[in-house]
Amino acid sequence: MTVAPVCRNAIHLAIEDDLSVKKVRSKMFSDIRGLALSGATAEAVSLFDEAVEAFNIYRGDPVGLLNQAIDAAPEFAMAHILKAYLLGFATEPDATQAARRIVVRTKSLHLADREASHVVALDNLLDGEWTQAAIALDVHNALYPHDLVALQCGHLVDFYRASSRGLRDRIARVLPKWSPDMPGYSILLGLYAFGLEETGDYARAEDAGRQAVAIEPRDSWAHHAVAHVMEMQGRAEDGIGWMVAREPHWTGDDNFFKVHNWWHRSLCHLDLGQVEEVFSLYDGPIRRDRSPVALDMVDASALLWRLAMSGHDIGERWQELAGAWDDHADGVSYPFNDWHAVMAYLGAGRHKDVERIVSGFGTNGGAAETDNWGRKTALPLVAGFAAFWRGDYETAANHLHGARYIANSFGGSHAQRDIIDWTLTEATVRGGLTAMAEALASERLALKPHSPINRSFLTRARAGAAPNVKAA
Repeated sequence: MTVAPVCRNAIHLAIEDDLSVKKVRSKMFSDIRGLALSGATAEAVSLFDEAVEAFNIYRGDPVGLLNQAIDAAPEFAMAHILKAYLLGFATEPDATQAARRIVVRTKSLHLADREASHVVALDNLLDGEWTQAAIALDVHNALYPHDLVALQCGHLVDFYRASSRGLRDRIARVLPKWSPDMPGYSILLGLYAFGLEETGDYARAEDAGRQAVAIEPRDSWAHHAVAHVMEMQGRAEDGIGWMVAREPHWTGDDNFFKVHNWWHRSLCHLDLGQVEEVFSLYDGPIRRDRSPVALDMVDASALLWRLAMSGHDIGERWQELAGAWDDHADGVSYPFNDWHAVMAYLGAGRHKDVERIVSGFGTNGGAAETDNWGRKTALPLVAGFAAFWRGDYETAANHLHGARYIANSFGGSHAQRDIIDWTLTEATVRGGLTAMAEALASERLALKPHSPINRSFLTRARAGAAPNVKAA
C-alpha cells in the first residue's frame, strides 16, 4: 500500500512542526550573567532579569515581574525559586506558607543542578533551619560564583541569623571570580560593604559602600551599609549629611527599603537629641502609610521604644503599631519579629498579647533552629523588656545582662540589637545599680565618646538616680 504524495507531504510537515516545537522547548536561555535558565522563554528571561535587578537594589516590584515571567513561561524554574525566596524573607506566617506551596510546585518541574541546589536551600529556610540554608548556599556559591541571586539570598540568610562573619566571608569567597565589568558587580560590593561593617572593618566597609553607590546610585543596601558605619562610629552629623545628600536615590515610592533608611536617619537625630525631628520622621515617612511589612514594623517598634526610654510621651502611636503587628507575630515564625511586636504590645498595655507570644515560645516543642531562637534567645529578651516596662529594673537588668551575649544568635544588625544594651543600661541607671550602670555607660562611651545619650548615662549613673526621666 502506498501513501499519496499529498499525505506524505502532510506527514512530513507535521513531523517538522513537531520537531520545531521540541527544538524551541529544548532551547536553553540564560540570564544576563550567562547562567542557564530551565523552562524559560526570551520574554520570560527579560522579565526575570528585571526582577533580579529590582531585588538587587530593593526597588520596584520584583514579585510582580516574576509573576509576569511565570505567566509567560509556567515552567520557568528560577522565576518560581526567586519568588519563593522573596516570600520566605518576608518572615511572616502567611508568606512562608505561600513560599512552601511554590517550592512544592517547583519540585515537579525540570530542574538543572543549579536550580535543584536552590531548592535544597529553600527547603531548609522555610523549615526554620536558617544555618542549614546558609551552609547549603555556601556550597552553592562555591560551585556557581556568578549566581547573584544565590549570593544575595545567602547574604540575607546570614543577616537573619545574625552571622557577621557569614555576611563578610560569603562575598569574600567569590569576589576574585568577578570582574568590575560584570553586570551586578556593584551589588556585590554593596553586600561586601555591609559584611565588613558588621565585622567592625569600618574603613574598608565605607570605601566599598561608596564605590558601590558611585556605580549604582539606586543601591539601597550599599547606601545603608555606609549609614551603618556612621551609626557604629557615632558620626551622627555625618550620617544625617549622607542621608540628606543622597535622599533622591533612596526615598522613592518604589523603594521598599526606604523605611529602614529613614530609621537610620532617625537614630542620628535621636543621638543628637533632636527629638522633634525623630517624631516628625516617625509620623511621616516611617509610619504615615501604616506599612504592614514586618521589617518596617520592627523599625517602628525599636524607634518608639528608644523614645519611650528617653522619657518622651508616645501617645496613641503604640496602639496603632500594636494593631498592625496582630497578623504577623505568632511566637513561632521568626522570634526576632515577635520580640519587636512585644515592645508595641507592652507600650499599648496589651499584656495578653505578650502572654500569647511568650506561650508560643514556651509551648512550641519544635526542634527547628527558629524554635530554639524563640526559647533560648527571644524568651529572655521578652522577660527583660517586660520587667523593664513594669518598673522592675533589677529583674530587667538580670535578664538582659545575660541575653546580650546570646542575642547575636538571631536577627538583624549590631545597630538593631543595640536596643538590648541601651535598655540594659537604662535599667541599671533607673534601678540604682550604680556600679554596673557606670560600667555599662563607660563601655558605651568607649565606642561612641561624643554621644549625648551615652554621656547622659554616665552622668546619671554617677548621680545614682534618674530624676529627669519618667518611668516607662
